[in-house]
Amino acid sequence: MLNGPIGRTLWGMTWPMIFGIATLISFNVVDTFFISLLGTEELAAIGFTFPVTFTVISLTIGLGIGTSAVIARKLGADQDQEARHVGSSALWLSALLVGTLALLGWVFADPIFSMLGASSDIQLLIKDYMNIWYAGAVLLVIPMIGNSIMRASGDTKTPSLIMALGGLMNAVLDPLLIFGLGPFPAMGMQGAALASVIAWAVGFTLIIYLLVKKRRLIDPLPPSFKEFITSTRKLLTIGLPAAGANMLTPIALGILTAIVATHGAPAVAAFGAGARLESIASIVILALSMTLPPFISQNFGAGKIGRVQEAYKTALKFVLLLQAMMYLVMLAMLPVIQAAFAREEAVAQVLAYFVIIMPLGYGVQGCIILTNSAFNALHHPIQALLLSIVRLFVMFVPLSWLGNQLGGLVGLFIGGVIANVLTALISYRWFMRLTDAERGSVEAAERAKALATASSKEGEGRYGA
Repeated sequence: MLNGPIGRTLWGMTWPMIFGIATLISFNVVDTFFISLLGTEELAAIGFTFPVTFTVISLTIGLGIGTSAVIARKLGADQDQEARHVGSSALWLSALLVGTLALLGWVFADPIFSMLGASSDIQLLIKDYMNIWYAGAVLLVIPMIGNSIMRASGDTKTPSLIMALGGLMNAVLDPLLIFGLGPFPAMGMQGAALASVIAWAVGFTLIIYLLVKKRRLIDPLPPSFKEFITSTRKLLTIGLPAAGANMLTPIALGILTAIVATHGAPAVAAFGAGARLESIASIVILALSMTLPPFISQNFGAGKIGRVQEAYKTALKFVLLLQAMMYLVMLAMLPVIQAAFAREEAVAQVLAYFVIIMPLGYGVQGCIILTNSAFNALHHPIQALLLSIVRLFVMFVPLSWLGNQLGGLVGLFIGGVIANVLTALISYRWFMRLTDAERGSVEAAERAKALATASSKEGEGRYGA
């Protein structure tokens, strides 16, 4: 990562993650497909769960960013034992925080989903799904944090295989538990949630075995409560702002869902399906957001700011080109998408609006996501948090709301695209200014070191004389 060709190195780290994320997300879309067969209300119910489930996942992603950054720095400094302690603390901290968040979500389910605009009938379907989801949330977080530990050690292939296995299991179990095929009872929405929890449990077992027994990357427990607190502070210094930045997304998504809900259940159903499609279109972006930070962190630690900037620019160019191609693919597949997810003409129409407009902004949205990850990799989590605030609450939500006021759902989607374009321009200039400043600091430190060395040698020469 410090000396190899930048493009080739990034690709070598990223392609295994693309495979894993693609498999996982593809099976999540299959999950949506099976739920859509139950009816429009069931599909709408899943749409309402997005802001809540994504809140938990966003917290986990933020903690994973902190975990990866701290452990990678420890390993780079040959502090292997301390890295093991940090990894152990990260798993226990994540389980504690996510468990607490899931409990709060379960207790306050009624006011949360009422605020999002779900009707009483749809709330019953939501509870069928979310009660099981909340119960298994900790089984979701441990594999995600465990994968971050492995990526920090340089292994991106194993996490991708674990993600792929979980997605495959979920896709196989979905029809069995939702519709009651073979010896299984028909559980409907509960079956969809149970399939996910079973898949998470398998991932949990695998990751604990690999981390503790086979790879010995972590200890089962932190060596002491004092060490746990010390590691927790380090993790939260980066992880908490990163988690906060990620958790802003479901808040914004919740606001947009409430706006979309004013257009009826079919609109929410289509919006939820569109969000799943967006996750497929963003697979490479998500993979790069996991592999670019370790590359940046190591080069930043080595003082190679030029490689940091070059890697950042290379990733942005690649994402913009790829997402332009992805837009054309989604347009061509629009009839297939409508046939797969729309059971009513109203749902099909909103899906058409979504696919024609929203993917226009996926490339620049990817630039924002990668900039956010790069800020965290440079140990500037506050800048990442501020960028998320600007993107979502200065640009995205206000412009989407304004678009809805002027042109309904079509205007809402157009407003979102405009917001992403403006924020991408801001994020690029912000990152380049920050790294230019870092480059100046590194060069100043090197000059000071050179002067000190020269002075020391001069002094030794005089003493010798």
